[in-house]
Amino acid sequence: MDIRPMRADARRNYERLITTARTAFMEHGTGASLDDIAKRAGVGSGTLYRHFPTRDALLHAVLRERIDGLLAHADELLAGEPDPQAALGRWLRTYLAGAATPRGTSTVIIEAMSAEWADTGLGAAATAICDALGRLLERAQRAGTVRAEIDPGDLLRLTNAVGVASERTPDPGAFADRMLTLLFDGLRTG
Repeated sequence: MDIRPMRADARRNYERLITTARTAFMEHGTGASLDDIAKRAGVGSGTLYRHFPTRDALLHAVLRERIDGLLAHADELLAGEPDPQAALGRWLRTYLAGAATPRGTSTVIIEAMSAEWADTGLGAAATAICDALGRLLERAQRAGTVRAEIDPGDLLRLTNAVGVASERTPDPGAFADRMLTLLFDGLRTG
């Protein structure tokens, strides 16, 4: 398959669409109108759909940098945080802080964890996030600080459920922190 680099004007349109979508998703959540995003970016809907054939593809492009940072953070904690339970807690707090914006991100990740999303960008991202969480969780389980029967997919879904619930509170950060404290009480051994 012949993959050629984008022309300069196509690259500018691509970058402008991502920047505009990031702003629209922050203002209106992940359900922001794609046609409105195209209009605000100064391109036609056809141009948007040529670059991003689905909402998933656009969301993945907007969130890719954040997801890559989250995966790198897991690696940093695995290498540098001596306390496995603290590493897990720090990563989950970072994850939830990132999932809080744009509104709807937690819901999208829950959906992306299902089998029908497996071949999408967000499906692959959800798998990578779950794998990173799984490595942190397994380390804490081997240390004996977290219950052995906890599954990383279930923990990620539960964490995203906290994210969804926190979107509907006056102080999402404080609510998420309280819920994570309760969650960790349930994860601990003994």
